[in-house]
Amino acid sequence: MNQAYPRQPAEKWRFAKLGGFDQVELKRASDLLALPELDQKLWAALSCPTHGLYFDERTLQLLDSDGDGRIRVPEVLAAVRWVGKVLKNPSDLLQQKASLPLAAINDHDEEGKQLLACAKEVLKNLGKPQASEITDEDLADMAKIFAETRFNGDGIVPAKAAADETGQAAISDIMACQGELIDRCGEPGIDAEKLTQFFADAQAYYDWWRECDREAAQVRGNIADPESAAASLDKIKAKIDDYFTRCRLAAFDERAATALNPSDARYEQLAGFDLAPELEAVAQLPLATIAPDRDLPLDDGLNPAWSEALAQLRADVLTPLLGTLESLSYAQWRDVLGRFADYRAWLAQKPASAAAGLPIASVKTYLESGTQAKLAALIEQDLALKAEADAIDGLSRLLHYHRDLYRLLNNFVSFRDFYTAEPHAIFQAGTLYLDGRACRLCVKVDDVATHGKLAELSKIFLAYCECRRQGSSEKLTIAAAFTDGDSDNLRVGRNGVFYDRAGQDWDATVVKIIENPISIQQAFWAPYKRVARMINEQLEKSASARDKAAHEGAFKGINEAGAQAGEGKAPAATAFDVGKFAGIFAAIGLAIGAIGTALASVFSGFLALQWWQMPLVIVGIMMAVSGPSMFIAFLKLRQRNLAPLLDACGWAVNAKAYINIPFGHLLTDVAKLPKDAETHLADPFGEKPSRWPALLLLLALLAGAGWAWRQGYIGPATAPPTADETPATAPAPANGPIAPPGPATPTPAPEAAKPAAKPAK
Repeated sequence: MNQAYPRQPAEKWRFAKLGGFDQVELKRASDLLALPELDQKLWAALSCPTHGLYFDERTLQLLDSDGDGRIRVPEVLAAVRWVGKVLKNPSDLLQQKASLPLAAINDHDEEGKQLLACAKEVLKNLGKPQASEITDEDLADMAKIFAETRFNGDGIVPAKAAADETGQAAISDIMACQGELIDRCGEPGIDAEKLTQFFADAQAYYDWWRECDREAAQVRGNIADPESAAASLDKIKAKIDDYFTRCRLAAFDERAATALNPSDARYEQLAGFDLAPELEAVAQLPLATIAPDRDLPLDDGLNPAWSEALAQLRADVLTPLLGTLESLSYAQWRDVLGRFADYRAWLAQKPASAAAGLPIASVKTYLESGTQAKLAALIEQDLALKAEADAIDGLSRLLHYHRDLYRLLNNFVSFRDFYTAEPHAIFQAGTLYLDGRACRLCVKVDDVATHGKLAELSKIFLAYCECRRQGSSEKLTIAAAFTDGDSDNLRVGRNGVFYDRAGQDWDATVVKIIENPISIQQAFWAPYKRVARMINEQLEKSASARDKAAHEGAFKGINEAGAQAGEGKAPAATAFDVGKFAGIFAAIGLAIGAIGTALASVFSGFLALQWWQMPLVIVGIMMAVSGPSMFIAFLKLRQRNLAPLLDACGWAVNAKAYINIPFGHLLTDVAKLPKDAETHLADPFGEKPSRWPALLLLLALLAGAGWAWRQGYIGPATAPPTADETPATAPAPANGPIAPPGPATPTPAPEAAKPAAKPAK
């Protein structure tokens, strides 16, 4: 811990509630230096991969001390401790500057003092001795830094480090046999381990070369290419052995000579074909005419199928070993086989090393000229600069940490860079433009199938896209999160454009979708869209079935009519079934009547309500239909979690990083017109409005109004007649004419109510 900035007891940890969990605020130098004291259970992440991030690759390599491709908590803490030790003021990390002032290096620390001296020496070699700060670009060209020497302190010497041609050739051969290493300046070279291994292999190879017997030495010394000669020998050896065996059998019994040569019948059989040396039947014949103890002719009288192979054997083996011959005896043949047997036995002992493939002359030169000692001395001279070179590596590490470490902490200890008004976390790969939206939460994916198994637990609507750049073979796979809008037009196969964090554009194609609710608005209309989709599908199926049945019926009728016409019969007339059609129409009428009665009952009940009750009923019905879908969507939208999405990418997220509805609106921008935009509603290519919908609506309204008037739901209110106003009707006589009505008798007016008597006093 830096003694200049010890953590004071009064300095308490500060946390902010972001994404549904408490995230530590790292805004003071004391917060950075006290990170080892922070409980790991409060860290946002415990590890992250070194690939697929928008972050400096060199910084990630420096942080990954064990080279396993992952950044872990101990490695982050080690970097924080080291920076806090070699910097005077660790709060400089918060500024994230690319340049490092020399005055910022802590010269009271031994390592810091070395780093400061190294920085001054580097600037001096670059011709900038008066510079007060150093940048990563100053360390980019290591060749300029080590311009005054052939060495750079990494223990790797390139071929140009050797002063003579023999040493340079030896280094090149060692790299070819043992593999090359890249030094600090980017040059290929060798180290002490490869040097030692090469010369051990070279010595074993040279010793094997010298330890061969006389016969093998004759083959090796007289034949320019023994291995090629051995291949020529193997190619025809069996045929020559067959020839000499037949001749020896003929010597054993002269009667065998006739049987061992091809018979006349066999030649007659061959005579019926177009013969060529390549024919198998020709190759099966003896190499030459069989006779007792006869030598093998090398010029004439040979089987044409083997003449070329025998000529090759003569040039590669027989002439170099035996001189010019016109024929080969059995004894000479056995001598040749014996020599090559010794050669093969010696060859089988050849060391299995890459050095054994070098010319023996070069190997001998390297061993006898002291090349190994000279190269070892060069490596020792290079290692003498190790302290200076390590200081340069440390200076490069400090420059990268000075610029990038604080940013990593805000994406590892907490997710402050993600939960901001302009999210720019290191795991965000770029922005996908698709379906009138811009999706900012896009992550790089290595394998879609593997990623999708875990990412579906995030409850986020994800679209996996394969991205390609025009005119390039580069490919990229991303998972884009849709957190606003709807999913009506999001389908596999749709195309969009992806812009990575560097501003490069990629052609993106959707290859997989993980469906989840996107918004409450989408959930509200979802039931109606499903019903409409179901009705549309059923209508399409019904229409398709009827169309198919009509076509089949038509073809069937045509075929039957054609068949009857061919037989001279008139097509049979189909009788009209009145009862059948009457039943059909009756059933249709009954169904329409039932539906009409139900609709009339609902409509009459709705009209019986007060005017202020009608909108409440409509809203209630819509909420009854859409309410469950909206409630489920609301619960799922509140459960959207970033952790499974990042865990599928190789992260170890240590918290439930929620993406609520307001933050989801921020991560996905929906297309909106500018505030000062002018909109012309007249579409010159739009469909012309038809009068029929308006007329039908008007007729429906008039019919409904007439029905409501008739039922008394609308119109002037009329009071029912009272009993006194109802005229009495005399009963008609049972028999006889009906008497005409008499004059109307006026109804006497009711007497006025008398005033009540006053009570007696």
